[in-house]
Amino acid sequence: MSDPIVYGFPRSSFVNIVRLILTHKDVAYQFHDLEPVMGKPDHLALHPFNRVPILKHGDLTVYETSAIVAYVDEAFGGVSLTPKDIKARAHMNQWISAVNNYYYPYMIYHVTHERLVFPELGIAPDEKVVAHALPKVETGLAVAERQLAHGKDFLLGGELSIADFYLLPSTFAFSLTAEGQSMYPKFPAFCRWRERMDNLPATQKVRAAVERVPIEHARKWATSHRPKY
Repeated sequence: MSDPIVYGFPRSSFVNIVRLILTHKDVAYQFHDLEPVMGKPDHLALHPFNRVPILKHGDLTVYETSAIVAYVDEAFGGVSLTPKDIKARAHMNQWISAVNNYYYPYMIYHVTHERLVFPELGIAPDEKVVAHALPKVETGLAVAERQLAHGKDFLLGGELSIADFYLLPSTFAFSLTAEGQSMYPKFPAFCRWRERMDNLPATQKVRAAVERVPIEHARKWATSHRPKY
């Protein structure tokens, strides 16, 4: 079967979850940049909800990051990133859902867009959006800090899992903001986890491959789905 193809735009947090897991598992894949066609028929034919990523592998096309990474972990060799223990799997899925619902929306959709994505396009930030998000980000960091109080290397304990790769891209992007740089030192166990994750070969390889250029299609976000408070 041919190598899988990841469709998305390079700076997407969810795209990079998939790229991190493929890279960690040493799976050869192609990356197809959708930036020129985001929101257009070529993109919507792959993802009818106008989002990324999408994975194609042989006759399979699948979207939604959690579905993609579950497939990748089962379909390809290497050390499994899914715990065998049913309770640990429940906690892994809890973290996946938490990233989708609490970490990504406030770290990225609110703060990183206003502090990085929009200013790169000449769009002024909305301070109300940032202010609304910061207490929620701090709650999320406190939750991660309590989780890591077990003193082991990763979210679920001693073994790396999908949960770690799922959380990493959002926390990386938030670290590039002044708010992230101010807030993170309050959470030392979380910072140690980030350092371990940042030093993984897969993390370094994926980040080196991502060119930080303005996200041109994000101009539409300022009117299409920017939060309003």
